[in-house]
Amino acid sequence: MRLKAGTLISLLVVAALLVVAWLVIAAAGWGSHAREWLNLLIRWTHVIIGIAWIGTSFYFIFLENSLERENVREELAGSLWAIHGGGFYHVEKYKVAPRTLPEKLHWFMWEAYLTWLTGVFMLIVVYYANARVVMIDPAVRALSPTLAIVLGVGSMVVAWFVYDLLCRTPLVERRGRFALLGFGLVVLASIVLSELLSGRAAYMHVGAMLGTLMAGNVFFVIIPSQRALVRAAERGEAPDPRLGRHAGLRSLHNNYLTLPVVFVMISSHFPFTYGHPANWAILAGLFLASVGVRHYLNLRERGRDAIWLLPLATVMVLVLAYVTAPPSAAARSQGDGEPVAFSQVETIVTARCAGCHAAEPTDELFSSPPAGVMLDSPERIVVAAERIYQNAVLTEYMPLGNKTGITPGERALLGRWFEQGARR
Repeated sequence: MRLKAGTLISLLVVAALLVVAWLVIAAAGWGSHAREWLNLLIRWTHVIIGIAWIGTSFYFIFLENSLERENVREELAGSLWAIHGGGFYHVEKYKVAPRTLPEKLHWFMWEAYLTWLTGVFMLIVVYYANARVVMIDPAVRALSPTLAIVLGVGSMVVAWFVYDLLCRTPLVERRGRFALLGFGLVVLASIVLSELLSGRAAYMHVGAMLGTLMAGNVFFVIIPSQRALVRAAERGEAPDPRLGRHAGLRSLHNNYLTLPVVFVMISSHFPFTYGHPANWAILAGLFLASVGVRHYLNLRERGRDAIWLLPLATVMVLVLAYVTAPPSAAARSQGDGEPVAFSQVETIVTARCAGCHAAEPTDELFSSPPAGVMLDSPERIVVAAERIYQNAVLTEYMPLGNKTGITPGERALLGRWFEQGARR
């Protein structure tokens, strides 16, 4: 697909502006500030394009599920009337292809490609560029940054080849068994990655694996099948209906993977999931619950109501919420151990946390406090007491990669301070 001249000029101008910006950043020493803006722009682009891709996936699965298949012309598989935005739409699906192709035929592929590419850029900027801090947890496995990156990239490559191989076996036609095996492989990957990488990196690479399967389906199967159908129609030959059926099956796989991938995209904001000792089980449970929700919606679009699916998915999420819950206020021991003086807490937080979480961070990775959390004054420490307890004591997610060397004794002291009322 050729780029139009105007598009090419726009891309060249953008490239020139980025080169100039890089030179200015290098001269001014704005490295950490530039990284944060790069993170923002890539993440923003990734979300925007991802919404477009997932939206088309949901829409076309809705069309397939909702087609009226009775009383339609012989060459049609079904049709659908809809109203949206004040207008009526009539959509028809052909069993294979129309006798004469239209002059303009719209394709849907760049949303998938660009979502995957921006996702890879995010992995590079957020994870691979800071592998020692973000990807490695010494309490899990003492890896080198290079090995951690190789494991992350390798997981995506291996996942595609295993999945694609399975899709070329007769098992793919037995959808229930195929789904069960696929879920088992996702759980296995989650366990392996959580035993090697930090919880956050393990989650993100499970999501990257699933996203790679989805983009690979589009690039290697769906679009080539569609091109073959178009070529056959242009030559006046009878298209092979197996191509469309196989591409449709891969598209259905993508549809079920969307909600788990969306969860992984936002999971970095919720350390109580990936920071839990059984983080792989939490991920597996949320994966299963979200697939259940997607299946309920697919069945409903076909006119079938599996009324038990949504309550079951809700129960699963509530159980996970209970499992990951911190001790209740009533369960905490108010007098366990020596009373903790606030001066002890302030010393730990200043040494271990305030390098990043301050109005003006001294850590080279940040030019502003992550998530806006500042711990550079007694008042701010007390306000953030529950957050400190959750992230530094229960999940032990903070400090990132334990780069400041907080000790188990210091974590225990912070926990005791919170349990005693987090007083100043």
